[in-house]
Amino acid sequence: MGCGRRGRDSSVSTYARQTGRTVTLPASLDEAVAALAALPTAVPVAGGTDLMVAVNSGLLRPAGLVGLGRISEIRGWQYADGHALLGAGLTHARMGRPDFAALIPALAAAARAAGPPQIRNAGTLGGNIATAAPTGDALPVLAALEASVVLAGPSGTREVPVSHLLTGMDPLRPGELLAFVRAPLLHAPQVFLKATARTGPGRAMASVALVLDPARRGVRCAVGAVAPMPLRPLEAERWVASLIDWDGARTLDPRVCTAFGDYVAMACIPDPAGDPADPAGQDAGALPPAVAHLRRTVAALARRALGRALS
Repeated sequence: MGCGRRGRDSSVSTYARQTGRTVTLPASLDEAVAALAALPTAVPVAGGTDLMVAVNSGLLRPAGLVGLGRISEIRGWQYADGHALLGAGLTHARMGRPDFAALIPALAAAARAAGPPQIRNAGTLGGNIATAAPTGDALPVLAALEASVVLAGPSGTREVPVSHLLTGMDPLRPGELLAFVRAPLLHAPQVFLKATARTGPGRAMASVALVLDPARRGVRCAVGAVAPMPLRPLEAERWVASLIDWDGARTLDPRVCTAFGDYVAMACIPDPAGDPADPAGQDAGALPPAVAHLRRTVAALARRALGRALS
């Protein structure tokens, strides 16, 4: 679903002129599914911030493109059974606005951090998921929310957890496209933080999403950018959730927040195993400086995220 156009349809039309390949611009989700069924090797394209870069650089030569920019039904959201059904065509810029931030604060924060304005205006929620880049800002938020995706295809729709799609446990099937994201409305504090290698908007070196779930008395945390997919430190989540007074002020000693950050960082960036060729184990547990710095960064992000969620 991903990826972009310069202007409304310029990159799609440029691709068509240069290659002579099929470009379809459906006006509805049903038409998009029909177009993919007619040409299963075609690639859906919405914002094009990643896909068209690969096409223009010659790394990808799809048989055709199915442009999704005219499908209004996937560019908004609706409510159902305590969840928000988010259109996959929602742009980062749209998700960053105050009305959306009141709905899912962590996802709005991730959208605002997704890069410079031209990226936020073009890139979409569905594209972030379909591209599945480790640095995708929405991915740790969706993992912490335990969101699911609704896939539309020739046989109808089906729903799978976002984590299953990202790990390849239940990938997109031929002719399917990502239509919606179903996310729970927790009505509780949520935080998204990220660190970049340079100042200003950019690709994450590490990111942390943390949400409180008072109904289940749970803390859910996901760490992005340090692995091919977001990581959930489940033991750290359970440990810190057991220390929160859910019926009271929900405050924790700052030392607990620090310990939680260290717990998360150790779980996501563990010590290396000892070298079998080194019986004395002298090199065991020694992290390269860059990795040690990354672990400290994750610890700081997780500590701050928990502190802000409980403040």
